[in-house]
Amino acid sequence: MEERNESRYVKLKKDQAPAEDINPGELNQPIEVPQLTVHKCFECGQPLPESYAPPADEPWTTGIFGCAEDRESCMTGLFCPCVLFGRNVESLNGETPWTGPCVCHAIFVEGGIALAAATAIFNGFIDPGTSFLIFEGLFFTWWMCGIYTGQVRETLQKKYHLKNSPGDPCCVHCFMHWCALCQEHREMKGRLSDNLFSEMTIVNPPPMQEMKSTDDKENPEASSSAKNNGHTDMEMLAL
Repeated sequence: MEERNESRYVKLKKDQAPAEDINPGELNQPIEVPQLTVHKCFECGQPLPESYAPPADEPWTTGIFGCAEDRESCMTGLFCPCVLFGRNVESLNGETPWTGPCVCHAIFVEGGIALAAATAIFNGFIDPGTSFLIFEGLFFTWWMCGIYTGQVRETLQKKYHLKNSPGDPCCVHCFMHWCALCQEHREMKGRLSDNLFSEMTIVNPPPMQEMKSTDDKENPEASSSAKNNGHTDMEMLAL
């Protein structure tokens, strides 16, 4: 008996319902392919290889203790560091509004400082064991905030290829938080102003060219009179 080859096609019936409902235009959506993702430079937009690691040797435009160079950011960082931190995050990542990071900074940093001050003032009225637990929790929260703000500083360093100065980003924020916020604000403010006032290339158009006939070369007076009349006679020569 001959073996029958099984058909590779499926026979659909009228009463058979589709497996999934497909909306119009659903099949035309773009597909993200990780293999085709190209890493580009933040500044010039040129494609970079996957194994490329930009050298972090670019110096900071201002020092960590140069807070007095920008009086506005210095006063904001001293009295409202949460606002300055929110502005820094918004300048670094335009998609993130400054209100979210500002509120988080105000709760964990300013709130923690206020709680520590209140615990120190009412030390005689609070049990020593409770005071110890409060300060231990505040110390842990401070290190967590240092890690978070240090990651923002690290993102800024990767964007502009800045070196670790004066040290690791997390350690800088843990020990010199207010100075680090002012330095990051001055760095982004200076680089954004440089991009706005970059030099522009001016291209001059070529000079206008006019076509002259053979009669213009032989009789310049006739050509000038023809121009005055508003037209030029062209002569066709046979080759």
